[in-house]
Amino acid sequence: MTSALMSMTGFAREAGQLPDGTAYAWELRSVNGRGLDLRLRLPGGLDALEPALREAAAKRLRRGNVQASLTLKAESRPALTPDPAALERALELALGLAQRLGAPPPRAEALLALPGVLRAESPEPEEAAEEAKRAALLAGFQRALEGLVAARRGEGARLRPVLEALLEEIAGLREAAAAEAAAQPAQQRARWLESLATLLDENARARIPEERLAQEVALLAARSDVREELDRLAAHLEAARALLAEGEGAGRKLDFLVQEFVREANTLCSKSASVALTRIGLDLKAAIERLREQAANVE
Repeated sequence: MTSALMSMTGFAREAGQLPDGTAYAWELRSVNGRGLDLRLRLPGGLDALEPALREAAAKRLRRGNVQASLTLKAESRPALTPDPAALERALELALGLAQRLGAPPPRAEALLALPGVLRAESPEPEEAAEEAKRAALLAGFQRALEGLVAARRGEGARLRPVLEALLEEIAGLREAAAAEAAAQPAQQRARWLESLATLLDENARARIPEERLAQEVALLAARSDVREELDRLAAHLEAARALLAEGEGAGRKLDFLVQEFVREANTLCSKSASVALTRIGLDLKAAIERLREQAANVE
């Protein structure tokens, strides 16, 4: 049975309300990464929530760079009360300045607008209320995580046929390379004899033992033999298809396999003894590069 292939790209948003009426919203964004890197942006005073958030993310995600931000919006503003000491000092300075300038006394609203005269009155939070707040925020984060997982799974479903098509393209190029490589020994023998003919006259060529000619041709054929590379490519293709069928958690192994694809394609090109095989090798490398770019998004 084919399981879900997961991408590392996704977005989710979860909004709700805390017990005290404060509205909250979680936004989670993820892109591809070598491991799991969770970056949190939390309002002040919520640092104690971070370990639980990281633990929850690690249970649902394997890889990816994830940004999680939390915004809070209270229904009402905190009450403002005057600071008696600050108000008295401001009044004293304002009256003294007004007397020196012969100006009317300052208005009350002007004094209250001065920095530090009014302060927000924040009651000391109760531990039970704070615990309920953290529990509600953690539950909202977990729901946002589920949304992110669903988004990444949907992206993975769209990614699977792209990867499968690239593997089929690579398989087709491998078959073309195998067909071209089969003709290389005969082509090399003909080219070598042609080169020999331009260097030696007919009598000199006749004195070269046939066994020696066969040895030279066999040596050239061994140097350009790409059967091992083609066999390994076939094995890598089967392994990649099995990983796609496996689905979840296939990303790291797929990354490694793509590196092996690249290695075999490079060796094939370096051993090529014909323009046609070199052209196939270059097309193979281009297809593998496209596979690498897409595989980088798999969790």
